[in-house]
Amino acid sequence: MEESAADYAIVAAMNALLLSPGEMDLLVAGEHADPFAVLGVQQVGRRFLARAVVPGAETLVAHRLGGAAVGALEQVHGGGVFAGRVSLKAREPLRYLAGNAGGQWWVEDPYSFGPVLGPMDDYYIAEGSHLRLFDRLGAHPMRHEGATGTHFAVWAPNARRVSVVGDFNGWDGRRSVMRCRRDTGVWEIFLPEVFPGQAYKFEIVAADGALQPLKADPFAFRAEMRPATASVVQATAPHEWGDAAHRAYWATARPQREAISIYEVHAGSWERADDGGFLSWDALADRLIPYVVEMGFTHIEFLPISEHPYDPSWGYQTTGLYAPTARFGEPEGFARFVDGAHRAGVGVILDWVPAHFPVDAHGLARFDGTALYEHADPRQGFHPDWKTAIYNFGRREVASYLVNNALFWMEKYHLDGLRVDAVASMLYLDYSRQDGEWVPNRDGGNQNLEAVAFLQEVNSLVHRIHPGVLMIAEESTSWPGVSHPVHTGGLGFGFKWNMGFMHDTLRYLARDPAHRRWHHSEITFGLLYAGSENFVLPLSHDEVVHGKGTMLARMAGDGGQKFATLRAYYAFMWGYPGKKLLFMGQEFAQGAEWSEARALNWWQLHDAQHRGVQSVVRDLNRLYRSEPALHARDCEADGFQWLVVDDTQGSVFAWVRRAPGASDVVVVAHFSDVLREGYRLPLPGGGRWRELLNTDAAEYGGGGRGNGGAVYADANGDALMTLPPLSTIWLQKEAGEA
Repeated sequence: MEESAADYAIVAAMNALLLSPGEMDLLVAGEHADPFAVLGVQQVGRRFLARAVVPGAETLVAHRLGGAAVGALEQVHGGGVFAGRVSLKAREPLRYLAGNAGGQWWVEDPYSFGPVLGPMDDYYIAEGSHLRLFDRLGAHPMRHEGATGTHFAVWAPNARRVSVVGDFNGWDGRRSVMRCRRDTGVWEIFLPEVFPGQAYKFEIVAADGALQPLKADPFAFRAEMRPATASVVQATAPHEWGDAAHRAYWATARPQREAISIYEVHAGSWERADDGGFLSWDALADRLIPYVVEMGFTHIEFLPISEHPYDPSWGYQTTGLYAPTARFGEPEGFARFVDGAHRAGVGVILDWVPAHFPVDAHGLARFDGTALYEHADPRQGFHPDWKTAIYNFGRREVASYLVNNALFWMEKYHLDGLRVDAVASMLYLDYSRQDGEWVPNRDGGNQNLEAVAFLQEVNSLVHRIHPGVLMIAEESTSWPGVSHPVHTGGLGFGFKWNMGFMHDTLRYLARDPAHRRWHHSEITFGLLYAGSENFVLPLSHDEVVHGKGTMLARMAGDGGQKFATLRAYYAFMWGYPGKKLLFMGQEFAQGAEWSEARALNWWQLHDAQHRGVQSVVRDLNRLYRSEPALHARDCEADGFQWLVVDDTQGSVFAWVRRAPGASDVVVVAHFSDVLREGYRLPLPGGGRWRELLNTDAAEYGGGGRGNGGAVYADANGDALMTLPPLSTIWLQKEAGEA
């Protein structure tokens, strides 16, 4: 059909109407309320025109993505606004050849592309039930409408304007102003020719017109190396996995009945490179995974490795929940580490911090100029201990952000579990607060009902979508049902750290052996509640920092007694009901308090006493895993029975661990510093009971005292045995003995 003068008149009229001088001023300033409504390809009647803002250009020619020119645009504003008719039969993306006296260059037109997000995204985001937010928000490299680039999306419902800035647009917030999806407050834009590896942030103008500090992407999958704080475009599926057998095993396992012995690691200080810098994930894998296998641990638990600006926070003040920190290389390296661990039969757990976040200017604090992720009221939204912001768990978008993050680590990095930090601070509104410094809940109580609902939701979803995954609570109070199912009123965790065990036993062993008789209950009390939760027994990083010294230093006595007590303590702990956790360095009795700034004192393994402790831990893990009696009923009352509970004068404790179909294992812990010969012990059956383990053995650095490898019990189970000072002995009845 031939073009008519009327067609051109319509175009000219609409051009003048839509692009008034004031509107063009707003476009140039990046202040237009809806640039997608006037820029890019616009239909006027049966014709199409294109508009673009290209500062510095004197000429602008529109081209299809395939290369054909479709029209020259005229500069209609001195700030670089161009407009003109283009020869198109339907809307399609364009690119422009710009020129001036200095030459020519290509300009991609993001405003000629349609949205990536759709109505169903809006529905589920608004409802707070979207379980794939990490596939929709953030920065996603993709092909879209024939072009290769990156789609950006961010939630900022109270912003007047949001722009993506980076080297690709000179960090100029006027250039890549995003489209606002009003129903959800999500802003999005597809930027062609923006590729993985490019840094970016969001420039946000608040509702009152105030320009906010440049913000990192809450869903960034990669970040710059500190002290730089920009996000980096990164694909979310960076690895081809080979861990199907490992995942299949745990998907059908019942973790409470599995042997779980966790090696807690700070990735930045387990070992260091020769130049003192951090090891890459690949270098760490080459060293750490074989060591963990050799030592017999079943899992590695990393202190938080999500991006954080401040090294001494150990990762607990994270600004990038979705990004493995740049300290150890690109995210692909972490995926390779997890895959390598799985192929070696070792699980990987991540410390996860949904309780609070730092208030660094580039982070989540007052993200769109308002208290978006946190509470506005500091009595609810500011943590007095850590000087951090507290998530607003009652806001569905915030809870969804955190739920999706838990699912993200399982989905994209195949993690075997999350240890949830500071759960007590989430559960109690008055945590670390005085009267008048907190706001009661709707019932007038101090329970954070929104946090409870969030924890129940995340645990339920993780266990449903990723069965076999470990959800572990660091919860230091007597809150009931932490590891009970949600449908029974519990929080739904799989396990809870037994902080009482750790505090009581360490306090007991710090006492002079002569005084322990008066504090016998510090050992026995824990068994009164051992079956109330599914417990992990933690000797964590918190016990070897801030002036607490080391595990070795906290044992009473002289040098030799300290080593003996520590060996006995570990065997006591591995024989006690509950899964095991040991922080790195404790397995060889490091002599110096841990610091994140330096590697462990591996040189101490030249000393026989330190090697002896390491050998004890290695053998404990081997026996714990090979003997079902020691792990299959860790979380059930019928897996434990006292044999000696009231020998306060002798500081002796003895019990039997058992499981259906397994041989009983007897644990005898002796925490006085005298040799006891002819000690009468009631065993659960007569016959020959061999020593599975004796922490006083010479190969462990002990005195070599014991029972010649076995103890004999009469028909009633009565036995006489030797108890070396400060020792723990494990016994098992030999097959066929009566």
